[in-house]
Amino acid sequence: MGIRIYRPTSNGRRNASVNDYAELTVEHPQKSLCVRIKKAGGKNNHGVTTCRFRGGGARRIYRIIDFKRNKDIPAVVETVEYDPNRNCFISLVKYEDGEKRYILSPQGLLVGNKIESGPVVEPKVGNAMPLSGIPVGVEIHNIEMTAGQGGKLVRGAGLSARLMAREGNWATVILPSGEMRMLRIECRATIGTLSNPDYQNIKIGKAGRWRHQGRRPHVRGKAMNPIAHPMGGGEGRSNGGRHPCSPTGVLAKGGKTRNPRKSSNKKIIRRRKSNRGLQLVL
Repeated sequence: MGIRIYRPTSNGRRNASVNDYAELTVEHPQKSLCVRIKKAGGKNNHGVTTCRFRGGGARRIYRIIDFKRNKDIPAVVETVEYDPNRNCFISLVKYEDGEKRYILSPQGLLVGNKIESGPVVEPKVGNAMPLSGIPVGVEIHNIEMTAGQGGKLVRGAGLSARLMAREGNWATVILPSGEMRMLRIECRATIGTLSNPDYQNIKIGKAGRWRHQGRRPHVRGKAMNPIAHPMGGGEGRSNGGRHPCSPTGVLAKGGKTRNPRKSSNKKIIRRRKSNRGLQLVL
């Protein structure tokens, strides 16, 4: 793939860049695998805002993705497509029995390639198999946390995890964040690194492109009135008068946000590093 930079005909063009989508093979999705999902605009079923600064944006059609990869017969890749609901590309595959499904497209997966899924398949790009059959040191993505549940981990553009070791019924995996955790060897994962790795290098350039994505302007708490935010109000330009917090008063700096009662916490061997851009050095 590549990144396209336009002539600086305006301030927005000067600072913006876009994906050239050279890998894509079709423009329109498979209609049988598309559903319409109504937008919530950051509000719950009672109409109360639970996620601020969301709303509007371009209309999207959701593509049904096969995260489980539980069909253990060969399939052929028919297309590589754009998905407005995620930052990596997707591929349409056709199984030998005629069924079609969408999967997350890894780097190097081309139209006409043959992929398989099952307990005993060749560990090549695009194939899905349990962690018990994947060679140690191989890069993987779309990893299940519970066998049969479907992939939950490592689903973003350009990401991959690495299988480090196996001992008994448990496998040790290093995630892109640097976190090292244990997973059951029955959990499935897909071989390879996800597509669209240059997504992180694209510059939005102007506020209008965020609005197209459904992101509304983010307003600082200290710029609000005191009735709207605990840090609002004051004579002149105040600095908030207290530690940074949410509109409901929850402290925003240094507090723990992960639920301590999560059953999966005890399977974490090493917490994720603070440097999110850290590369795995093995």
